[in-house]
Amino acid sequence: MADQASGGSNGSAASASDAASQNGQGHDGHGLKGQGFFALALGSVGVVFGDIGTSPLYAFREALHTAAADGVTRAEILGVVSLALWALILVVTIKYVFFVMRADNKGEGGVLSLMALAQRAIGKRTTTVFVLGVIGAALFYGDAVITPAISVLSAVEGLGTIPALEGKISTQLVMLISVIILVGLFMVQSHGTAKVGRFFGPVCAVWFVTMFGLGAYRFIEHPDVLIAVSPHYAVMFLADHGLVGFLVLGAVFLTVTGAEALTADMGHFGRWPIQASWLFFVLPCLVVNYLGQGAFALSTLDRVAEAGGVFPNANWFFEMAPDAIRLPVVILSVLATIVASQAVITGAFSLTQQAIQLGLLPRMDVRRTSEHQSGQIFVPQINWLILIGVLAVLVSFKTSSALAHAYGLAVTGTMVVTTLMAFVVTRRLWKWPLPLSLAFIGPLLMLDFAFLTANALRLFTGGWLPLLIAGGLFLVMSTWVRGAQILTDKTRRDSVPLVDLMGILSARAPHRAPGTAIFLTGDPDMTPVALMHNLKHNKVLHEKNVILTVATAETPRVREEDRVRIEKINDDFKKVVITYGFMESPNVPKALGLCRKQGLKFDIMATSFFLGRRSLVPSAQSGMPLWQDRLFIFLMRNAANPTDFFKIPPGRVVELGAQVTV
Repeated sequence: MADQASGGSNGSAASASDAASQNGQGHDGHGLKGQGFFALALGSVGVVFGDIGTSPLYAFREALHTAAADGVTRAEILGVVSLALWALILVVTIKYVFFVMRADNKGEGGVLSLMALAQRAIGKRTTTVFVLGVIGAALFYGDAVITPAISVLSAVEGLGTIPALEGKISTQLVMLISVIILVGLFMVQSHGTAKVGRFFGPVCAVWFVTMFGLGAYRFIEHPDVLIAVSPHYAVMFLADHGLVGFLVLGAVFLTVTGAEALTADMGHFGRWPIQASWLFFVLPCLVVNYLGQGAFALSTLDRVAEAGGVFPNANWFFEMAPDAIRLPVVILSVLATIVASQAVITGAFSLTQQAIQLGLLPRMDVRRTSEHQSGQIFVPQINWLILIGVLAVLVSFKTSSALAHAYGLAVTGTMVVTTLMAFVVTRRLWKWPLPLSLAFIGPLLMLDFAFLTANALRLFTGGWLPLLIAGGLFLVMSTWVRGAQILTDKTRRDSVPLVDLMGILSARAPHRAPGTAIFLTGDPDMTPVALMHNLKHNKVLHEKNVILTVATAETPRVREEDRVRIEKINDDFKKVVITYGFMESPNVPKALGLCRKQGLKFDIMATSFFLGRRSLVPSAQSGMPLWQDRLFIFLMRNAANPTDFFKIPPGRVVELGAQVTV
């Protein structure tokens, strides 16, 4: 393993861990920077609101079905609608749009960005905030597996509501069509989404307008559903239904899944375009659609009561569309769910890149799919792992109704993490008095815990799935961070301080070789392993020597003028620290080009990069259990080659190895 990168991009392992967030979802927005407000707002409709915009396909249906276990009354329909509307108002509008979006990290949001901001506000690494950030990141991956599955399934199930296809669309056929769509979506990820990304905003804009139109069409039948805007109906529903009310609350939470994307994509579109899109377009469309579904349910209740029949468990979203346009609505819904799935997939890529830079995950192959859009990246390992997870979920749960039980727990967990870290920001960074912070954060936290408790009731009917995924990711991240720290400490104990080496070399000068040698290391104060091996075995020292460290800042991006810092040790040695933000990809040769402006000149073709590669041997006395040692070694062996990760010309790299017990 490369000496520089003993803990992920552990050239910055120490600082990265100290510094250590859709999540950022939907990188396509990066290319929108510099465009007009309207273009940014339209782009955000596709990328930011794709997930929450497909919730009406199943959220109201699942909530009303849960409430209808013993029959349905008018008050119950109004109660479900009221709960849905107030979830949108309290969770998305008040908490995220008006509060959490203010807690940005140099314009960036998401759980890892918020973690870095909270750490900076405290002024040091704290275990509590660090663990919260890791939990939030791990839960997001659970969300990233479930979202494409439930979104596409719920849209394809709409085929069964088309009169001409009634009785001909089986569960197996829905699954087959969904698998074909999702496999195709994951297969094209390596080509980037630059060409199709420009259609995301318009497709979702048409989708929201369609939702508004369908809602308004049914609202006219029962305009008295508007009284559900009063929170009285939501409160009375919960008060009258006990445990069932809590189960319904868990289903109602599906209306706000995707809210985290508002903060995660701030860096792509900016706060104001996202807030404007939500307040003046997305929220009104969602509100009218849920009112329309409620009105349609009330009309159905009236007809059933007159006929003396049984209230049906209908697919309310599709069935409220007139028969003549049912097929176009289904097709449009499939396109909208593909956009929502794409947003969460690219969000997983973004989160992975941040996690690698922050030292939470091993180096992976991060490929840029666009020369012009910095957010266009592709991470093959994550892409195929999520696809495997999505297909496993489809085969296991088979329907969107079954999968709905698994959906909420991951999202509510992430929201609790966000609220707790926002409390740290209000107290430490914004300097709010404790009573004010508690008065504001307390109700939000109570709301989050209410939804978390409601979704926890679904633990054994599907809620275990995101917890299983998140638990696995948390184990991987915690093992990587702990193992990297053990390896760093051991290397430091076994290494010679750089200042001591200078004294040894001045007393007994080795043979000098022409050219420049660059030694990559995670600790610039200690002698790199590769340098010690070169002196010990080759008994040679280059004319010019650079001790190079790649560090990760607490901020998303670093200005070019702050990228490189050079410190002269003596005439033979210089320290160079290259700093990247946690949303940037390292490019060492490009950064070294900036050194010329600071007086460090060398010929890249006469320069050798020395990396220390360590072969790890597990030990029960290392500080971790033996099984965890083996997991850490597995992660190390499968990490991306540092030569590729740091964009170093492979023909200029020399690797010197050693065996290390961990």
